Amino acid sequence: METIRVPVIIGDGTGEDIWNASREIFEEAVLRTTSGEKRIEWIPLLAGIKALDAHGTLLPEETVEAIKESRIAIKGPLTTPVGGGFRSVNVYLRQIFDLYVCMRPIKYFDGLPSPLKEPSKVDIIIFRENTEDLYRGIEWKEGTAEAQDVIDFLKHRMGVSISRDSGIGIKPMSRAGTERFSRWVFEWAMKNGRRTVTIVHKGNIMKFTEGAFREWAYEAARSYGDRICTEERTGIGGVFLNDRIADNMFMQIIARPGDYDVLLCPNLNGDYLSDACAALIGGLGVAPGANFGDNVAIFEPTHGSAPKYAGKDMVNPTSFILSGAMLFEHIGLLDTARAVRNAIEETIRAGAVTYDLARQLGGVKPVKCSQFGREVLKKLTPPVL
Repeated sequence: METIRVPVIIGDGTGEDIWNASREIFEEAVLRTTSGEKRIEWIPLLAGIKALDAHGTLLPEETVEAIKESRIAIKGPLTTPVGGGFRSVNVYLRQIFDLYVCMRPIKYFDGLPSPLKEPSKVDIIIFRENTEDLYRGIEWKEGTAEAQDVIDFLKHRMGVSISRDSGIGIKPMSRAGTERFSRWVFEWAMKNGRRTVTIVHKGNIMKFTEGAFREWAYEAARSYGDRICTEERTGIGGVFLNDRIADNMFMQIIARPGDYDVLLCPNLNGDYLSDACAALIGGLGVAPGANFGDNVAIFEPTHGSAPKYAGKDMVNPTSFILSGAMLFEHIGLLDTARAVRNAIEETIRAGAVTYDLARQLGGVKPVKCSQFGREVLKKLTPPVL
């Protein structure tokens, strides 16, 4: 029997509940879809509040080294303490491993609540550039000497006047970062048979950051020749590339979700849009995520740690379970990924949903987090080939 060793960060808050509901699903899915030839062995790691309590740091070096060695990991939600100069653990992980692609699939399953008349049309993959934009965390607090230095520089060297009681943030977006991100997304879209890639930007206002992001993405697309066509180069075939202004895109995904397939977004736009699109299929509890670099991939739910629900066996583990399916797909266990997704869909279709979905559906009695996991496990069968 081959052993697949997977680092896991259970996470903070509701992470324990979610992990307990998901672990056996992952293990059984691998066993059943490989006829017992493969099994998972977990490598438990610490990060977030648990790591801070145990080691005095939010991200211990041994956690970083273990992920670097394995090249993959799955993690639950992590809490970053408010104030005190603590950096977001999630953002820090993306930066130290150069996880420049964030992938968030948004797909409707029969039985999920939705504000749309035809939610079955929702099958959108949001790709978010993960290392640049405002998430670089380059900012200075109002009233500090550093903020005043920046304000003075802008006034005296650049001719820009800013109120002295302002906080200052920098929004860096590079040609190299945009091009490598765009190429990754284009390659994925072509490999997976997606029909359209839409660049989402606010280039009409931020011309030299988001406007440049749009232009650099188009430039990257031109190197693919006939494999990518645009509104200017029609009738060529392959993946179709277009672009939309960000505020219009929010309207479009609600009014015409079926027109959109893959969204290629700068960091902040992708963050906003992934939450907005999740609302179309019931919320963040059913929206998985993954972060990819050239050497490491980390899979995670898109929601936070929700500490007020910790230990109450209430929260929805679907996002975490589907993130596990993405991990299986990444390491080549396609049948395992398919089996997990099918079991999730059948469970939801049968009306077994946690409180976050039940309250939207009305007249449905919610199941506990652990019970939902057991229901998924019952429906877990190898896919029909």
